[in-house]
Amino acid sequence: MNDSTTTVYNVEEFEDELVRETLNDVYLALEERGYNPINQLIGYIMSGDPGYISSHKEARKKITNLERNKIVEVLLKDYMKRD
Repeated sequence: MNDSTTTVYNVEEFEDELVRETLNDVYLALEERGYNPINQLIGYIMSGDPGYISSHKEARKKITNLERNKIVEVLLKDYMKRD
């Protein structure tokens, strides 16, 4: 059987989910190292200095692969969601 239906993917939603997953991974890595993940993430987002993020479990590498403005955009979109 040949399925001729076209599946449409929302690239922006894939990107947003990648940001969410990365933030979660980084948060957990920072927590494992005994850091306050919220303070460290804020420091990174505000300054752009990757020194705020531990290299534990490649957290620094993961977060620096994202655009900081995309991180803020996803956080704001998620915060402002109304049910």
